[in-house]
Amino acid sequence: MPTIITRGAGSAQGLGYASSSAPVTYIEDVFSTYLYTGNGSTQTITNGIDLSGKGGLVWIKNRAATDGAGNTANHILMDTVLNGRLRSNTSGALSAGKNITDLSNGFTVTGSELNYSADNYASWTFREQPKFFDVVTYTGDGADSRTIAHSLGSEPGFVIIKRTDSTSNWVACNFQYSGNWIFNLNSTSARIDSGSTWLTSSTNVTIWSYAFMDSANRMNLSGASYVAYFFAHNAGGFGLTGTDNVISCGSTNGSKVTLGYEPQWILYRSSNFTDDWQIVDNMRGLPVGAVAQVLKPNTSGAETTTSNSITLAADGFTLGAISGTAIYIAIRRGPMKVPTDATKVFTPIYSAAAANTVLTTSFPVDLQIPAYTGGTIGRFVVDRLRGVVTTAVDAATSPWMKTNSTDAETTGFNITRAWDNTGYQIPQYLGGATTVYFNFRRAPGFFDEVCYTGTGVARTVTHNLAAVPEMMIVRSRDNVTNWNVYTSGAAPDKRLFLETTSALNTSATVWNNTVPTSSVFSVGGSANVSTWTFVAYLFATVAGVSKVGSYTGTGTTQTINCGFTAGSRFVLIKRTDSTGDWYVWDSARGIVAGNDPHLSLNTTAAEVTTDDSVDTDSTGFVVNQVAATNVNVTSASYIFLAVS
Repeated sequence: MPTIITRGAGSAQGLGYASSSAPVTYIEDVFSTYLYTGNGSTQTITNGIDLSGKGGLVWIKNRAATDGAGNTANHILMDTVLNGRLRSNTSGALSAGKNITDLSNGFTVTGSELNYSADNYASWTFREQPKFFDVVTYTGDGADSRTIAHSLGSEPGFVIIKRTDSTSNWVACNFQYSGNWIFNLNSTSARIDSGSTWLTSSTNVTIWSYAFMDSANRMNLSGASYVAYFFAHNAGGFGLTGTDNVISCGSTNGSKVTLGYEPQWILYRSSNFTDDWQIVDNMRGLPVGAVAQVLKPNTSGAETTTSNSITLAADGFTLGAISGTAIYIAIRRGPMKVPTDATKVFTPIYSAAAANTVLTTSFPVDLQIPAYTGGTIGRFVVDRLRGVVTTAVDAATSPWMKTNSTDAETTGFNITRAWDNTGYQIPQYLGGATTVYFNFRRAPGFFDEVCYTGTGVARTVTHNLAAVPEMMIVRSRDNVTNWNVYTSGAAPDKRLFLETTSALNTSATVWNNTVPTSSVFSVGGSANVSTWTFVAYLFATVAGVSKVGSYTGTGTTQTINCGFTAGSRFVLIKRTDSTGDWYVWDSARGIVAGNDPHLSLNTTAAEVTTDDSVDTDSTGFVVNQVAATNVNVTSASYIFLAVS
């Protein structure tokens, strides 16, 4: 039997095949949240989802209550079966004109309703795929019950049905909550007893449409046309093994919902009270423990913040302050695929442009370290999981910390602006300042982030790195304290401090003297103080993409082979047996044969441009012994993080 390589560009996973040679499907193949700004003409949204051959649904909402011309900003739903538009916030029939084309790798929008100049839009794309989502149309026959075939290949967890040829309510049923109760997606009305339990199987659903029901809620009127959107529940079918769940339906009374994954999109509402439906997603803002940005499918209203906090975890979420029990659909965060191209998960950008200037990364940023190169300001840490601004406004709402400080998290400056799927805008605070932005995307094997609350006793924390972390940077968000750094190059009773030059420090409690695994890491002591909130950044080695490692100095020129083919675009080096800065070099400012600009993450000092401490090498990078940095002292010990 041939060996199956499980990591890297040449792996089965990298090539999109499992060990059986069957094509592998990931959540990023079938679902996308994509933010865009209207241009008033025609605009192509490239989200990587192929609806042309597979079929599916595109759901778009202007994030304001009205567009730039004062027209009502409805929720617009367009699928590949119907030739027109539906609006979830109304009971209206199908409107002529689909206004989306070119569905092979996203979609192209036309018309002012979907693309008014300078308006901000959110789009959600669902591709038809067994064990995820299906679109079905049918014609009513007037009977009290009706069996509708679907192609999920698993029992559905949720269905939404709409009559398309006339006015009617949007009827929704969450089978994991109860097949007896139905809800109206277009209103806040309380749940409705359907009279009998809707029956489900892996091939069909039997609905009930009794004559005593309000005609607006009857889903089988004779001769009427209907569309049904089916959502799977914990059906597996995804990932390298084909067993990973990517969508879950259910209910919660406020206790933690354990999904086995971190969600990126949640639709929910109270099940037993009148209440709005709410959609939250991590692209518009779903910060841990804070209010999220919400759009409500039953209203054309503007995006606002939730009245309740949603706390994400690596394996689920907790929905706070909901009336009674809430029903939900949750979709897994991506990407699920191990990266094979470093430019898809990391890029350094060097700019002194004015505020509001668009900087392009070509991927959604999850972690950013903006480092002002002129000194005094320091190096900020901002990230999507703790909260960023996703519209073109300057607001002091993004939590930030500094790598050179023990200060607690704060929101004192306008430090993020217009983060979207392909980049961000320079925020007001950094406008015109010569700054290098280090941009990272979360991806299996490469980088992950976890937020958690301390318990005061040794415990494990679940993560989604899908590899053993080789470097972990952990600190409290809400207290003055050190940045604890774990490195696989030292024993698990050792730590470094990111904000200082200190050598390795001994502490058996911080990592509980335990090596992390591919699913959890251990914390205690200052990394787990009771009720304190924490953030953890985890890094590992991905063949050809990143390398976490260590080396011993030689006192002369030394090549550090990272297994790359085009050299390093980012190099972080720290001496561990004695004092030494956390030095950073990057290709945006220049890693060349001569002098190379470098910064220290542990200081506010301006960049240094007058020494040649590192050089290029296609396999990684070269270290030279230069007194200015001392990154290659004979017999000295060093750790590093490099990205190709």
